[in-house]
Amino acid sequence: MNPTLLKTLFATVPTLPLFLASVIMLVKEKRPWSVLQFVGTTGMMMVLFTHLCEALQLFPWMEWGQGNSVGHYLDLSSAVLGVTFFPLGFLLHALAINRAQ
Repeated sequence: MNPTLLKTLFATVPTLPLFLASVIMLVKEKRPWSVLQFVGTTGMMMVLFTHLCEALQLFPWMEWGQGNSVGHYLDLSSAVLGVTFFPLGFLLHALAINRAQ
């Protein structure tokens, strides 16, 4: 089995529940932190999608895995989005809960 595909499937296990929880939170309470968490987990899901496309060699014109390619920058920008916005939304949510108590 392709190692990239295997890593992607393993990374889906924690990421998919986070994404689903952020969707549920966004639907239930439309707050700034829930939007940030949703954008962050969407970025994480996009990273998984780009790695899946790389492993299955879909959209070869994007030159997955090559530096300075469209696929590389899509993966990089999605990762930065995910790593920045999800923790920020989580922190704001935790502070809002703490302030309410």
